[in-house]
Amino acid sequence: MHVRVNINYISAERFLEQDKFAPDGLHIATNVNIVGLEQKEDKLVVPFVVTMSYNPSIAQINLKGQAFILGTQEEIKKIVDDHKNQNAPPQLLLQAITGAALTEATVVSRSVNIPPPIPLPSLPTMQKPDKERPSYVG
Repeated sequence: MHVRVNINYISAERFLEQDKFAPDGLHIATNVNIVGLEQKEDKLVVPFVVTMSYNPSIAQINLKGQAFILGTQEEIKKIVDDHKNQNAPPQLLLQAITGAALTEATVVSRSVNIPPPIPLPSLPTMQKPDKERPSYVG
């Protein structure tokens, strides 16, 4: 199975004033919604909407697009049947949509001056040394 993702719409809005910094403890929720499923010849067209919400509410990013799934007749039929039965979409589809959306949202986040919607590595905090140094001599 092969998945191709096209993004047709991007919207980003910063709610925080330009002279203020993002607060500590910022959480970003990413919500991927599969809007429908349409079979065209040997492929599936899957429209989607991705929303990235910042908490506290300093910004929001919205993306809309379509994923195209190419696969064998059995794979396509299974995806269609799962969708009709309201089962979860294939993991490969969700990973492709999320990866494309996070890449685009990261670029857009820089334009509106908000933290990127991906987890950044954090530096360990320095602990104050104890008054007594540990002894390694036994």
